[in-house]
Amino acid sequence: MNGDPASSPQITAASPWPVKPDSCLNIGLTYEGLSALQLPEISLSSFPSEFKADYAVRARNVDDSGESAPENWIVGGPNTPTPHMLLVLYAQSSDVLESKTTTLRSLFAQQGAMSELSHHDGNALPGETVHFGYADGISQPTIDGVASKRPDSQPVAPPGEFLLGYPNQFGGKFEYPVPKPDELGNNGSFAAFRILKQEVDAFEQFLRDTAPKIGMSVEMLAAKLCGRWRNGVPLVLSPDTDTPAPPIAEDQVNNYDYVPGDVRGYRCPIGAHMRRSNPRGESIAGGDGHKRRIVRRGMPYGPPYDPTNPNDGIERGLLGLFINVSLKDQFEFIMSTWLNDGDFAGVNNTRDPLTGNNSPADSRFVIPNQKGTQTVTGFPRFVIFLQGYQDKCTRKRASCQLSIGIDSELLKSF
Repeated sequence: MNGDPASSPQITAASPWPVKPDSCLNIGLTYEGLSALQLPEISLSSFPSEFKADYAVRARNVDDSGESAPENWIVGGPNTPTPHMLLVLYAQSSDVLESKTTTLRSLFAQQGAMSELSHHDGNALPGETVHFGYADGISQPTIDGVASKRPDSQPVAPPGEFLLGYPNQFGGKFEYPVPKPDELGNNGSFAAFRILKQEVDAFEQFLRDTAPKIGMSVEMLAAKLCGRWRNGVPLVLSPDTDTPAPPIAEDQVNNYDYVPGDVRGYRCPIGAHMRRSNPRGESIAGGDGHKRRIVRRGMPYGPPYDPTNPNDGIERGLLGLFINVSLKDQFEFIMSTWLNDGDFAGVNNTRDPLTGNNSPADSRFVIPNQKGTQTVTGFPRFVIFLQGYQDKCTRKRASCQLSIGIDSELLKSF
């Protein structure tokens, strides 16, 4: 990363690839990392307050409490060193990943400028799923000017929802000021990095115990909680089976809305995970549901879950990056107002059933149908946050500029 492509890995540019590379390297810098690089005060002061704030303090805004409280985090919390940089390395194979990782660690050791606070390996699961068994990555936003494999009926998202310096949905180019200098801010993004531990055994046990009590199959209950069948078929398009005939085309599996056809949630419960995290055309707190989009980049960690060998003691979860231009108005708003607000869209005293801060004492999930309403209670939290901090994802040119003249005493952690 010293500017010599022949001697060190290079940060991956966003330009189109003639040939898909065998690896990609991205970095994000925390506010403390930018301070350690001795950016001028005029530049540091231009960053938004939520980025400059202690993330462990802001954790209350996204309901990180109990087992997910910052005091329990493995990095980024009040009882751990403060990270300066997030380095993300993707590779096409484990051999390439190991080789690139070895090279990077060797370079850092030679420079004596960085120490590794934590290291987390992830691997894509068969079928592009998460450990709970759901197909993942289906409902990414369609960005204006970028072709989508799975278009939907929502308005396309302007680039300014995810890249600083471009028009966005909330009033134009300058709604969110670009940090200074422009070379550092323009074309950059803010991202929340989260390690999401998934309690797979507890989730599967809950499905087995609860489904018979409410007259549902395990797979139907799993679909109601999420808003999609585990194979990715949305309930709105196929409420009774995960194998509709004729099958839903791949390019149509994300092309649906909740209004006007499912206002009451008879097909997809209003409180389901997919409906809370992406309300689409519904009018809810914060305006229209198609706004406040984020780009998600995630990678499972831990081996595939084997239902024939439960309670194996192996931790499983997801390494997640949530990318936007405003941590406060996008990521934090979604986490607090949509996922964990007890009064989402008129469904009182509930939280997101999959990722919300639930406890057996007060958890509640409502499944409406034309004959009445079924209410599921007593379930625990299925996702626990082990780590969280916020990064400024820089564009390549700015990253190269930041790397010039780094003193070994300035960067104490990475």
